[in-house]
Amino acid sequence: MTALPVRPAHLLDAIAPEQRWLIEGLWAAQAVGILGGEPKCCKSFLALDMAVSVASATPCLRRFPVARPGRVLLFAAEDAHPIVRQRLEGICASAGLQLADLDLQVITAPSLRLDVENDRDRLDQTVASLRPTLLVLDPFVRLHRVDENVSAEVAPLLDFLRTLQRRYQTAVVLVHHARKGAAHLRAGQALRGSSELHAWGDSNLYLRRTGDGEALALAIEHRAAASSVGLALHLLARGDGLALHVDDPSAAAPATTPATALDRVETILAQAEAPLSLKALRAAAKMRAATVSDALAALVTQGRARRTDTGYLAVAR
Repeated sequence: MTALPVRPAHLLDAIAPEQRWLIEGLWAAQAVGILGGEPKCCKSFLALDMAVSVASATPCLRRFPVARPGRVLLFAAEDAHPIVRQRLEGICASAGLQLADLDLQVITAPSLRLDVENDRDRLDQTVASLRPTLLVLDPFVRLHRVDENVSAEVAPLLDFLRTLQRRYQTAVVLVHHARKGAAHLRAGQALRGSSELHAWGDSNLYLRRTGDGEALALAIEHRAAASSVGLALHLLARGDGLALHVDDPSAAAPATTPATALDRVETILAQAEAPLSLKALRAAAKMRAATVSDALAALVTQGRARRTDTGYLAVAR
């Protein structure tokens, strides 16, 4: 029997700031997590919007830039395939895209059970073959027959998805329902079932109905980056497309990055005559790369900056 491999902490591989995101400010690179909310609050629309954005390298919700575009693998357990196609085409129309141009693969098996060994093996083989950048499974309740309230039954299913993430370097979005009438609870605590689900996520998104029931509020939560709450969304028809849209980009609550870092980075961007790279911003701000990266993510989320092919620009307010 051989000992487990070890390495001094200071020699562990470092994550370059520009590699920290799949979708900047919204979903971390190679993150697993929950996209949660009560029934009928557009969770599937948001999951499909993420799928289209990663597959097309266009901003999710027309707001969040994609840092690592690539192939997407989707399993939609509740919707018929014509409905899935219709929704994807609507989102593409809103973003000025053609669905046929995207590397977006849909699992067409009639069912997929994470608590059945044969189905787990088939999903593993599919991910191994396609190597998607993003795997979307919608919703969790249709993927098993275990008791969601029992940690010992839920944890092995989540561990399997974590294994897929680590083995194939793919991000995993698991759509899941919140309990009805749980609007008074913190978003993660409102998820149906075991607390394992909330604790599992590296990035988690939560949708809630607000006001007259037509408006949606999106809360964004990360394990290792700044989070935000209260981004206002509506499901709108624009032209031939039905998709979620950000009501007011400036409505996003400030992220937990210190305000001084945000202000400093925004000021430097505003004074620049051309887009600035992360390296140039770090040098000008004289701050750690991780701090600058988090500040940029928060500024992009709040609509105060935008990313271009050559760097970042301030958005006039």
